Amino acid sequence: MPLENPQRYTVTAALIYANGPIHIGHLAGCYLPADIYVRYLRGTGRDVAFISGTDEHGVPITIKAKKEGITPQQVVDKYYTQIKTSFEQFGISFDIYSRTSNKVHHETSQQFFTTLYDKGYFDEEVTEQYYDAVANQFLADRYIVGTCPVCANPDAYGDQCERCGTALSPNELIQPHSTLSGSQPVKRQTKNWNLPLDRMQPEIEAYVNSHTEWKTNVFGQCQSWLKEGLRPRAMTRDLDWGIKVPLPDAEGKVLYVWFDAPIGYISMTKEWAEQQGRDWELYWKDDKTKLVHFIGKDNIVFHCIIFPAMLMAEGSLILADNVPANEFMNLEGDKISTSRNWAVWLHEYLEELPGKEDVLRYVLAANAPETKDSEFTWKDFQTRNNSELVGIFGNFVNRAVVLTEKFNNGLVPTVSTPDDDAQLAVDQGLKDELAQYPDRIGQAIEQYRFREALTLLMDVARLGNKYFAETEPWKVVKTDPQRAHTILNHALQVAANLAILCEPFLPFTAQKLHDQLGLTTKLDWTNAGRTDLLTEGHQLAPATLLFAKLDDDFIQIQIDKLNKTKEMNNTENAGATPAETTNGTPEALEEAALKTVASLKDTITYDDFAKLDIRIGTITEAERVPKSDKLLNLRVDDGMGGRQILSGIAKHFTPEELIGKQVTFLANLAPRKMMGHESQGMILMAEDADGALAMLPPSKPVWNGGGVS
Repeated sequence: MPLENPQRYTVTAALIYANGPIHIGHLAGCYLPADIYVRYLRGTGRDVAFISGTDEHGVPITIKAKKEGITPQQVVDKYYTQIKTSFEQFGISFDIYSRTSNKVHHETSQQFFTTLYDKGYFDEEVTEQYYDAVANQFLADRYIVGTCPVCANPDAYGDQCERCGTALSPNELIQPHSTLSGSQPVKRQTKNWNLPLDRMQPEIEAYVNSHTEWKTNVFGQCQSWLKEGLRPRAMTRDLDWGIKVPLPDAEGKVLYVWFDAPIGYISMTKEWAEQQGRDWELYWKDDKTKLVHFIGKDNIVFHCIIFPAMLMAEGSLILADNVPANEFMNLEGDKISTSRNWAVWLHEYLEELPGKEDVLRYVLAANAPETKDSEFTWKDFQTRNNSELVGIFGNFVNRAVVLTEKFNNGLVPTVSTPDDDAQLAVDQGLKDELAQYPDRIGQAIEQYRFREALTLLMDVARLGNKYFAETEPWKVVKTDPQRAHTILNHALQVAANLAILCEPFLPFTAQKLHDQLGLTTKLDWTNAGRTDLLTEGHQLAPATLLFAKLDDDFIQIQIDKLNKTKEMNNTENAGATPAETTNGTPEALEEAALKTVASLKDTITYDDFAKLDIRIGTITEAERVPKSDKLLNLRVDDGMGGRQILSGIAKHFTPEELIGKQVTFLANLAPRKMMGHESQGMILMAEDADGALAMLPPSKPVWNGGGVS
């Protein structure tokens, strides 16, 4: 159950690997929502610790170091500085942004491991793992490459094929070889320490089931893992980069990165508390503290199952009250890809578009992937800037200030009560409606509905524009100057409210608006909704524009930049399927060239087609069918109570990535028994030339049960 009336908040944002810069997908997925939430809480006077940093251990760091020809420490030093600086410039208001290479983190992680070890939680297990005899070290999954058994991609990793998306183990690869030496690895015995998630499942399940208020994608993905049955997971690895396992018989072993990384939230809170003279334990051990993890959907299992299991085993720490994970943001019709440089990088944006931090914050928040994957396009960026920020928000504030300069020398005008009942009703209507917005926006934020909250914020600006349209002070001033002054006073009070309400979303604009209104003391959320924020006779600053229009040429520069990246990728990977890695061998290219479009099937009539009842639904649960390597058992919300559909897509999609997805399905297909389960429909998919499947979702959200025509 969600915590009622918390005394304080510990809010974390995912620790990102320090092996590359930040892009807009990271921002939209977790960091911007977290910042909006925290800024709102601070504005309401809540006690908040906003914690994040870089994850500086694990295989991705060593791979990056090998690629760049530098040490892992040099890698993390370089990207920690770049990432931290970018966040600061973008206005992400962490209380601390630290790193897992710090001494306090190593000590905290080792102590955590020792506590679980002393309590007898770990199972020691000796297994055979791949070993590179030339490089003289055991190989993590990502250091093993071979041919994918599903799509024949010769560059599949030991944990996943990034062409077809199939989850793999090194044992499944055909002709595996080490990325370190190129040699064929051999099997050698090694000992590691496992956390027995299988034995802990009842406790974990009780925790997850107590939070039915979690977002559908989060709760559904957890249920899929639990229904499949949790398995022990090794909390140590055979690597030379990471936190040393604090046991005498653990030479050459480090803590599993997903063991030490979430402990970073705790160690970084310790750092912050020491700097501020506070007690860190209040933020991690007091049951009146609300813990919230902001993450992307690919980290759900670690934050909702594995980390809580670790905390339960430790015994003295609180569990997360909520984990509002977002889906992914795509870019101009394609998945964001760091390896293909298909991204809008934050540090480049800040360099190329100085002063437009809030424009990007606005666009990402307005199009946040809260319930499904969303897409960023530069044309949408331009439209939202010009039509909404300039045309609605900026236009209202500018008119209020400019008219006050013109008709009252930039002084906040006096207010008088109109004798006309119609005028009185218009003014009172403005006040009554304005008073409702702080609570409405606040409730949406506290329920993690940030897109809705942003829409409500813009509705406040729309309210001001509507008031101007109804009252027309530029006309009234000619016949009734006092009435015009009253109108302008009310409009300026709306602008002052915007300075408060926009701060979580547009902090730089909020400061500009405070300066524009001549406010030397910052207003906070407790002041919002009032119409006496600016006193009569108060001097405003000279009018300046909050936002500037973006012309087509300006946007085309960014589009051309992406197109150049696409051309380079096409040149380097001609004939490859759009994926993270490609198969560029002559044999593969020849095979692709020989592929042809399938012949049309027999012609049908409209009456034949009309018999098909094709509908839209949302996948709420997904799990593998035991003893089948093809079938997934899906629970689909069809708007009529739900149905079970079995689909042979297990080699193309994992159960976890399907939760919350809208799909197109055939609803009136006769039920059919498969592997002991009844399937009540068929999910419709598209197949490319290489046999890879793609879902057919609607272009925008549709109610469950909506028909396709």
